[in-house]
Amino acid sequence: MCFILGFAQDTPASFTLQEAIDYALENNRKAKNAARDIEAAKQQKWETTATGLPQLNATVNYQNFLKQQVSLLPNAFFDPFSQVRNLDEYYDELSAPSGIPDTEPGFTEVIFGTKQNVNATATLSQLLFDGSYLVGLQSAKVFLEISKNAKDKTDLEVRKGVINAYGNVLLAEESVIIYEKNITVLQKNLDETTKIYENGLEEEESVEQLQITLSNLQSSLNNAKRLRGIAYQMFNITLGIDYSTNIRLTENLENLTVKNISLEALELANDVTTTIDYKIAENDKRSKELLLKLEKSKALPQLSAYLNGGYLGFSDDFSFLNSDQDWAGFSSFGFNLNLPIFSSGGRSAATQRARINLEKSKDDLTETEQRLKLQIETAKSNYRFATEDYNNKKQNLSLAKRIESKNQTKFFEGVGSSFELRQAQTQLYTAQQELLQAMLDVINTKAELETITNTTTNF
Repeated sequence: MCFILGFAQDTPASFTLQEAIDYALENNRKAKNAARDIEAAKQQKWETTATGLPQLNATVNYQNFLKQQVSLLPNAFFDPFSQVRNLDEYYDELSAPSGIPDTEPGFTEVIFGTKQNVNATATLSQLLFDGSYLVGLQSAKVFLEISKNAKDKTDLEVRKGVINAYGNVLLAEESVIIYEKNITVLQKNLDETTKIYENGLEEEESVEQLQITLSNLQSSLNNAKRLRGIAYQMFNITLGIDYSTNIRLTENLENLTVKNISLEALELANDVTTTIDYKIAENDKRSKELLLKLEKSKALPQLSAYLNGGYLGFSDDFSFLNSDQDWAGFSSFGFNLNLPIFSSGGRSAATQRARINLEKSKDDLTETEQRLKLQIETAKSNYRFATEDYNNKKQNLSLAKRIESKNQTKFFEGVGSSFELRQAQTQLYTAQQELLQAMLDVINTKAELETITNTTTNF
């Protein structure tokens, strides 16, 4: 309960478009995950760096022989009068008698070592030279840049998504308002026409024509209300809040459209090198260059140094925690040098594969550059058309209103038919919806152009 109340208090009850964008950049789930990717890349960068720094490791090994291993020694080793001190002499004595006193042939079972022992060792190692490590450091920096670019691209996509979702909600709201107004006017016309028909001054067809139009409007209104609910839910998801949260938008669709009409957007330079998609493709080429360097570095030697030390303890009983336990210390220092000599062509094949991938990434970068130039030109063209279409739809709506008003006057004066009135009403309703869609197109095409060109404006 406290969690729900706290969540409700943290979520604003109303949003302007700019407030919605700012909120989504902080709370949208994709935006948050992109920020986490940057933090993960930073940790990976340090993880790569740390592999070339001093490493200290310690091990403790405890052994308890449940049954110790048995070794065999010739009996001659235990004869105080025998001069045999090795196996060769022992077997010679058995086959050729000599001046050495005879000993009883055979072996004696002996056990070496204690039943329990402990080995504690600490090792300090340091990488002195490794070509792949140097390449790894450069790759970690590039990976961090890729993560930052991905975050910028995600923010741009989130911004565009919020603008689209915000516009869809306003469109749904305006549609409901317009349908309700049209139904109110049409219901009044139907009531008046019905009275005229009941007095025998109008045909039944006129009433039926209005009833058909009213039924269609009522169906469209019900659908608009359902779409409005879905639009709000989609907007909430885009912001990163619970989809059923009740919020209110403070912008107006027409005012927001006017804010998005700007000739400056059409004057943006086609410099694709500043776009996020180009930077991502460029970083991909850079990463392929580093992969090629990595494969080449595998032919270089690797050198590391180590210093270790430890203690050994032996006992037939577990007395290693006693203060009188004897410990034998040991220590060593050395170098490890790895020299790649022959790989049966494996390293060469890997290098050639990396070189091929690099050439592919260069072509991909060129393709991205050309594609972005086309996308910018297309986005400018779509935005220009949207603004022109908006002005055209405004004029069409004004004409449709006048036509519908004239036909309504003619109909009630008895000089116009119900068919002409219904046609004029349908034309008016279509013009209303086309204007709303034209407004939304202006907002969306402007957002698309800004997303491609990596430019943002405050609302």
